[in-house]
Amino acid sequence: MSAKRQQTTGKKAHSSSLGEVKTKLFTFGDRKNPFVFRTGEKLNQVTLAYETYGELNPEGNNAVLVFHALSGSQHAAGINPSVPAAGSLWTEELAAGWWDDFIGPGKAIDTRRYFVVCANYLGGCYGSSGPVTRNPRTGRPYGRAFPTVMIGDIVDSQVRLLDSLGIRRLHAVIGGSLGGMCAINYAVRYPDRVRKVIPIASGMTTSILQRIYNYEQICAIEEDKYFNGGHYYGGKRRPDRGLALARMISHKTFVSLEMMEHRARREVVRPEEDRDKWYWLSHPVESYMRGQGFKFVKRFDANTYLRIIDAWQRFDLLKDTGKSNYRSVFTPCRHQRYLVFSIENDACFYPEQQDQLCDALKSADVPFQHITAHSEKGHDSFLLEPDLYAPHIAYELDRE
Repeated sequence: MSAKRQQTTGKKAHSSSLGEVKTKLFTFGDRKNPFVFRTGEKLNQVTLAYETYGELNPEGNNAVLVFHALSGSQHAAGINPSVPAAGSLWTEELAAGWWDDFIGPGKAIDTRRYFVVCANYLGGCYGSSGPVTRNPRTGRPYGRAFPTVMIGDIVDSQVRLLDSLGIRRLHAVIGGSLGGMCAINYAVRYPDRVRKVIPIASGMTTSILQRIYNYEQICAIEEDKYFNGGHYYGGKRRPDRGLALARMISHKTFVSLEMMEHRARREVVRPEEDRDKWYWLSHPVESYMRGQGFKFVKRFDANTYLRIIDAWQRFDLLKDTGKSNYRSVFTPCRHQRYLVFSIENDACFYPEQQDQLCDALKSADVPFQHITAHSEKGHDSFLLEPDLYAPHIAYELDRE
């Protein structure tokens, strides 16, 4: 499609060099061959929502797998105004690909050379099997009955997708934030199935501070009076306040204080529904944070958020690989090459976490390059500032 084509949805117009794209659905498994989660729980059938960009070459060796962040989707590039499988959660805000500045003709991940795959996580809410999907036994959404999801389950399900596409070995696997953890898990558990590994603003462990922030978010959702133990589908009310509060807790780790102040409106917006509260908003940044929280609930599901946060909490490379130390975890990866990105003022995945990863790679004699992006935008810089990352990513992908 023409690079100048525009897709208009709602009040905003979006454009992309890839033009309009569509989400596809991959379904696998049956009663005889169910998908077995790492907890031992099973689903007879699993569906993954995914998108692809570019063409797979005859050798099948030019594929790049991109893992999205915690609340991301399969829609990494192009314009996708509608995903029927996602229902009302697919809002106008999601129409433009979340990494469109990086994926496309002539961009860092050049779709003239590479075949790019991005899938919504198992447990997600944008078309993949998750709490919002219908349980065939009850005819109602799974809700809290959906199996516990771990990072290994997310990776294993996407390996099944890659097999279906005829991809036995990736040219590269890339992920930012939680997606970087997925990329590392893929690399160490399937070392012969990838050449290059690019984790951005991520880490190989869940830090204590992350565990605290994540637990606060879990409590925020579960303590909402409308959460009802996860059984809120079909009811008149959803746990919107709990999910909004969870998003506010996380948002302060994604965006720097300077960016929050810059983005906040100059005036204080006091919602009508808060008039009965003791505390009235008194500063523009409070309005900004509240707005971020309640905008988020329109496009995400609370049970899904809990499932993916839980996967983050349970992330454990030693357990997943059966190894006793990180040197042993990465030793099978010596033929790979890592490009590790840190963000100078990242308050979600602090630079110390990338230092820890690089120390483990060095001890296992795995080739790597470690680059620090100097940005005032915080953790979300990898989504917002392609100039800081794209040249390095393009060079790494293209080098032999």
